[in-house]
Amino acid sequence: MGCFLSRLQLQYKLQMADCVSKVELSVSCSDLLDKDVGSKSDPLCVLLQSSGGDKWTELARTERLKNTSSPSFSQRLRVDYHFETVQNLKLGIYDIDNSSHDLGDDDYLGGVELTLGQIVSSKTLSRPLQLKKGKPAGKGTITITAEEMKDNRAIVLEMEAKNLDKKDTFGKSDPFLEFFKKGDDGKWQLVYRTEVVKNNLNPTWKKFTVPLQTFCCSDLERPLKVDCSDYDSDGSHDLIGSFTTKVSELQKTAHGSPVQFDCIHPEKQKKKKSYKNSGVISVKSCKMEVQYSFLDYVMGGCQINFTVGIDFTGSNGDPRSPNSLHYMSPDGLNQYLSALWSVGQVVQDYDTDKLFPAFGFGAKLPPDYQAAHHEFALNFNPTNPYCQGIQGIIEAYRSVLPQLRLSGPTNFSPIINHVGSIAASSMQSNSASQYFVLLILTDGEITDFDQTRDAIVRASRLPLSIIIVGVGPADFKAMELLDGDDGVLRSTVGEAVARDIVQFVPYRQFKDAPQTALAQSVLAEVPNQLVSYFKMRGFEPPKPKAAPTS
Repeated sequence: MGCFLSRLQLQYKLQMADCVSKVELSVSCSDLLDKDVGSKSDPLCVLLQSSGGDKWTELARTERLKNTSSPSFSQRLRVDYHFETVQNLKLGIYDIDNSSHDLGDDDYLGGVELTLGQIVSSKTLSRPLQLKKGKPAGKGTITITAEEMKDNRAIVLEMEAKNLDKKDTFGKSDPFLEFFKKGDDGKWQLVYRTEVVKNNLNPTWKKFTVPLQTFCCSDLERPLKVDCSDYDSDGSHDLIGSFTTKVSELQKTAHGSPVQFDCIHPEKQKKKKSYKNSGVISVKSCKMEVQYSFLDYVMGGCQINFTVGIDFTGSNGDPRSPNSLHYMSPDGLNQYLSALWSVGQVVQDYDTDKLFPAFGFGAKLPPDYQAAHHEFALNFNPTNPYCQGIQGIIEAYRSVLPQLRLSGPTNFSPIINHVGSIAASSMQSNSASQYFVLLILTDGEITDFDQTRDAIVRASRLPLSIIIVGVGPADFKAMELLDGDDGVLRSTVGEAVARDIVQFVPYRQFKDAPQTALAQSVLAEVPNQLVSYFKMRGFEPPKPKAAPTS
């Protein structure tokens, strides 16, 4: 593939990068409805963005907190702020009583619809919760604070404690830490909450990374407060003790100085003259790291290679029949071509030579129509399967369709392995120079599910993302299993994916939406997948090559 961005596109992208700000929303609520019998709700907040009409696309969600009607969520919600578009957002609060990702079976405690512009211009905004637009929930308030992200540094911390006070009658304490930064208004704002270490007075918490802007507004001298508390499942956590510090102090551990703090419980300190502390908390390690963005890699010259695979199996129906998913309507379109056009329109802008390898699978080919082929060049030229632009793929599709005999079975693994082998050979450069995106358009009746699982687990260690668009009315249960959102996808021998690389969407959800909506949804995860791959490999963005001097 040619260079990912021409110089003109690069200038445009640089200008656009300046226009797009990252905004982090922090959310808290008070006085939520209690839906659980005998205890308070277990709330979680979901952020959705309007994708046209009454359709909403989930952007992010917070962690779930247990037994609280006044939650302060530690997980921030990130969103790109585009000045030039009205971004309609919905924040919904749910009471979560199971482990499924789907919110359809959870109680809705209320939400609020706003534009990102309203939140950004107010900076902090409180609203009563509504069950739907114009219908108050009767109880509960949500407060949203917006902060623009400008700093790409992050702080990486590992904390431990010794001799914490025992808070539980029948066992030791279950300690966790909460970090707060002092806001410009003098109030403490929660920035991070660690996991709970059960039954341990000398815990070591897992290493964690927080963007420096979130952690201390990028101000190394800004006051921080750390609370150490004993977790109680009923939500009434007991404070073990607190201390105040700042990042510049935490950093001293990097220079070999031990950094430790007396964990002080103010009530105990008042009551007892001989009181020393309720334990000692130490910084085991503290370092800064740069968190690179998708644009850092792209603008450094990382090339993105786009490949298409189209399902020509028998379950699509005879292309000559109006009931077939491959049937051409009088305007020369069908769902396959509409989906290809929508996604391809966006991706082809990122490719200077606009040459895309395109494959079909599941059909018998002329002249002999013997065995079904599970990966054939759409232009019938196996040594040069490249089509010129998305228009070239559409023309190749229209010309081969009458010559194919739809067959089966529906095997995904050959095309995933094919693109995977090209991605694997690109890794020999040991740099962030190439990334691959495979778009599979299918009616979803997958036959080689186990081999496909294995192929995806192998591919998760390669510079590759897989987008599957489901065409037609099938239930797509198998496709949703491949998209690891509901849990971790594992191979047939139990090996987990190294990172989430599959994004699945059913085309029917976008049939009546604007043409841009499908592409926005399926391509939304690719930037993070690219960054997560190069981070896993420890590759920094390539250095942009200097423009040749004339």
